[in-house]
Amino acid sequence: MTAPTALLALEDGTVFRGSGFGAEGEAFGEAVFNTGMTGYQEVLTDPSYTGQIVTMTAPQQGNYGMHATDAESERIHVAGFVVREAARRASNSRADGTLGEGLDAAGVIGIEGIDTRKLTLRIRDAGAMRAAISTEDLEPTSLVDRVRESPGMAGADLARTVTTPEPYDAGAVVGPADTSRGRLLRVAVYDFGVKRNILRILAAAGMEATVVPAETPARDVVAGGFDGVLLSNGPGDPAATPYGVAAATQLLGRLPMFGICLGHQLLGLALGGRTYKMPFGHRGVNQPVRDTRTGEVRITSHNHGFAVDPTVWGRGPDGSVRTASGRIEMSHVNLNDDTLEGLRCLDVPAFSVQYHPEAAPGPHDARGLFDDFRTLMEGRVGSSSEPASDSPTERGSSSEPASDSPSESKT
Repeated sequence: MTAPTALLALEDGTVFRGSGFGAEGEAFGEAVFNTGMTGYQEVLTDPSYTGQIVTMTAPQQGNYGMHATDAESERIHVAGFVVREAARRASNSRADGTLGEGLDAAGVIGIEGIDTRKLTLRIRDAGAMRAAISTEDLEPTSLVDRVRESPGMAGADLARTVTTPEPYDAGAVVGPADTSRGRLLRVAVYDFGVKRNILRILAAAGMEATVVPAETPARDVVAGGFDGVLLSNGPGDPAATPYGVAAATQLLGRLPMFGICLGHQLLGLALGGRTYKMPFGHRGVNQPVRDTRTGEVRITSHNHGFAVDPTVWGRGPDGSVRTASGRIEMSHVNLNDDTLEGLRCLDVPAFSVQYHPEAAPGPHDARGLFDDFRTLMEGRVGSSSEPASDSPTERGSSSEPASDSPSESKT
């Protein structure tokens, strides 16, 4: 069977001609790139990639096929997939299908046979931009014009499009929590686009997780008798996720809190900070991050196009950063571009990281953060929690902070 001709068009007018694979049709989204050499199935099924056309920089993809147990959610979430070459055969005894078959079944269009190095360099130079893949509109000028009429990622509230409609017990998806760690701790996981490996590692650390919808009121979580709350990863603009900011604001100081990726950004906004859109973001499994307290450097997995601006917070006479919820410290920094990678609250039990300690795909350097979360909760077991206020401003922080570019951001 002959592969259909496909076009990839960027909003700056750049057009690539290649061959379609997976489903046929059209897809619009934000063009980004991922530098991981493996892990394409985890990338495809990560809800954080909703609305994005993902280019893999490693030249061959699909070599080991697709397997249901490797998925990070119930379906493929990318808008489109771009590779140099897609394997026609799955060279792995575990595989239950090929990459192309997986995309086709999900109705997701892919394009191969283009110069992915050139495309990646274009995104690095010009930044992430709107794009489209089409096997139908093969006229470059027409497709570029339509791309320019499509919505961008800034201001996009996407978490509500991928969240669970109803609460569920994570054990039904990843199995029961490990009881060898002692008392089982109960965690409410806000699903802004949660990955299954987060739930797996929580269970391995002796934490029973209940996954709740993104717009769950904080008072419901407090009333649920949980020992802690996790703010998950997810897609879209954090400043366009006011319900997440409100929950984080109202739960600060009431329950121990751990934020990952979008959850980190929401915690930053709840602390009175602001976020900005990065030129092309971090997506891959090889980002070096330094712990500012210990000096330890970890190689970490990333997938984000927004970041928290650390310059918005003033510093007190003793050098500490003070917010409406007490003192905080910038706990982690990216060694490639000095962007903020973590926050630690000093007066309330809360911390967050921009990277993915569950790392699926990626290195396991940062998995100890889940143990840190357990320790934080164990220190609070038996303490009382006051009911959360309905008003996110009662704690001195707005639920709808602006998302601006910092005056001197590094890229």
